[in-house]
Amino acid sequence: MKNRFDLIVFDWDGTLINTIDWIAHCLQVAGEEFGFIKPEAQAAKDVIGLCIDSAVATLYPEADAVAQKNIIQHYGTTYSSKQLSQDDFFPGVYGMLVQLKANGYQLAVATGKTRAGLIHALAATGTEKIFDITRCADETASKPNPKMLHEIMQHTQTTADRTLMVGDSIHDLQMARNANVPSIGVACGANSRESLQQYDPLLCLQQATELLNFFS
Repeated sequence: MKNRFDLIVFDWDGTLINTIDWIAHCLQVAGEEFGFIKPEAQAAKDVIGLCIDSAVATLYPEADAVAQKNIIQHYGTTYSSKQLSQDDFFPGVYGMLVQLKANGYQLAVATGKTRAGLIHALAATGTEKIFDITRCADETASKPNPKMLHEIMQHTQTTADRTLMVGDSIHDLQMARNANVPSIGVACGANSRESLQQYDPLLCLQQATELLNFFS
């Protein structure tokens, strides 16, 4: 498989960094703060990967535009209260990224985070120079729209068949399918192995670091 791809695109939260439970908690308490019924943890996890506007609208459909804006603002404040560091990566992730880069792969991030949020996360984890390009939901279409992948492939001059999407959510894998890009699912984040396999990934791994078994 190592000679099949030139570009590896990673989702961020739940794929590279262990933040899914924290994001779900922040989404839950943000709604509660404004009197809405606290959603189940898995319901909160199921919207991770969408842009924050879509995530909140899905979790709290009864909220009007003002309430949704308040929930989003509270979510952002709560989420930012946790200081990220390289220690928040899943074990071995930083070394994997360095190794893949050294092996000649172009690396990218496609995330539902805002650009401001990703800039902060990249700086906190010391990964600003590892990725050739990053795309965020507030500067393009939200997953599962394939626009994010199309823009990454255009920037890197890579065709769909030479691109691989690696993600932990059904939104990642559905985006890959919509872009005709092969995918690999990782079961360490938002969605279960069974849910991910519905989107026909090439493989479904437990952790992203298992990629090194196929790409080193």
